[in-house]
Amino acid sequence: MTSSEVTMEKLVSLCKRRSFIFQSSEIYGGLASAWDYGPLGVELKNNIKDFWWREMTQLHENIVGLDASILMHSKVWEASGHVENFTDPLVDCKQCKSRFRADQIDLEAACPVCGTRDSFTEPRQFNLMFKTHIGPVEEGGDVVYLRPETAQGIFANFKNVVQTSRVKIPFGIAQVGKAFRNEITTKNFIFRTVEFEQMEMQFFVKPGDEDEWFDYWKKNRMTYYEKLGIRKEKLRFHRHEDDELAHYAKDAFDIEFEFPMGWQELEGIHSRTDFDLSRHQEFSGKDLTYIDDQTRERFIPYVVETSAGLTRSVLMVLADAYEEETIGEGDVRTVLHFHPVVAPVTVAVLPLVKKDGLAEIAKEVELALRQDFATYYDKGGAIGRRYRRQDEIGTPYCVTIDYDTKEDKTVTLRFRDSMEQVRVPIAGLTERIRQEMKNYKRIG
Repeated sequence: MTSSEVTMEKLVSLCKRRSFIFQSSEIYGGLASAWDYGPLGVELKNNIKDFWWREMTQLHENIVGLDASILMHSKVWEASGHVENFTDPLVDCKQCKSRFRADQIDLEAACPVCGTRDSFTEPRQFNLMFKTHIGPVEEGGDVVYLRPETAQGIFANFKNVVQTSRVKIPFGIAQVGKAFRNEITTKNFIFRTVEFEQMEMQFFVKPGDEDEWFDYWKKNRMTYYEKLGIRKEKLRFHRHEDDELAHYAKDAFDIEFEFPMGWQELEGIHSRTDFDLSRHQEFSGKDLTYIDDQTRERFIPYVVETSAGLTRSVLMVLADAYEEETIGEGDVRTVLHFHPVVAPVTVAVLPLVKKDGLAEIAKEVELALRQDFATYYDKGGAIGRRYRRQDEIGTPYCVTIDYDTKEDKTVTLRFRDSMEQVRVPIAGLTERIRQEMKNYKRIG
């Protein structure tokens, strides 16, 4: 058995063919850097989001959730430094009008699109935030921005959460939500887009304790990806050098994944000091200090942040799961080795044939399993072809109803990774699948 390497072209093709991800507005020619999640894609994305949320809130007694508005007061972004600092150097080709980040191309070289030499404009700073207005008339409306990150909604609500949730330092606030960045260049499918979703957690600690918690969250977040079923050899840490650190950061590590286009950032763990709360206290005029109940000490908390892209995580899961296996002579199966907790379909139920009452039994089994799992019922085509269809969308388990089922009330349970098949009583099927999910170890 041999397997071939995943490429971005293969992923894009599979995502379109199997209803994971479509080009936005495709019937009108598409919109660059905008993507729609199809029936399987939205399930995959939601499952990853739910897995992250459980890991970051339910399993931690000192982390609570938040869902802040996308639109916020414009002073939020002045305080955070985004109005002043959230910029990229932009150049245009005078000949073909293509646009580039000046720090990502050689200004002395020819234009990579049209080949014209000495054709670039002088670099100018380009703010990445989308600006709009609230009000019926643009000239009279207030300027607002589509948020470029979800973190500031957490900082702006810090006092509200402390006063209403009875949380005590150290504690965290987690949020999943849309963010928008008017990127100069977008590429690599859903890796870098103008509209995306973030999964962020801001952990508030006493000044002096930040290094200990920074190390804790570094280890915790790497363990998270291993629990998600991502191969260890595809993950690594990258520490930010001084010239890479953001203006608010004391220390920062990226968790990188080996995507088809190489090692790229997946998540950031940042020691943000007290920069954010201090700035919001300054710009709002509101007291954002925290009072320790025991010592009565008053201080502005330091923050350790974990920030991951949900849409980027979807691409990671797809890339890590994808495999083309050559079985026998010239027989190739495409399989997605999703961990069962994130697979869009957990179990497919397949009658061996449509006749002799097998389809009716299969439907009954599927309806029963639907109470506990994401299911799929498929009665069309040869059984081998149906197995391959489920392999290609990453379904970990298939249940086949055959003539023996009518006699002994057992079914065939097939495992995606190994293609092994075992007989299981219908009465114990739900519990068997639960146990298989709990004990899942990837093969392939």
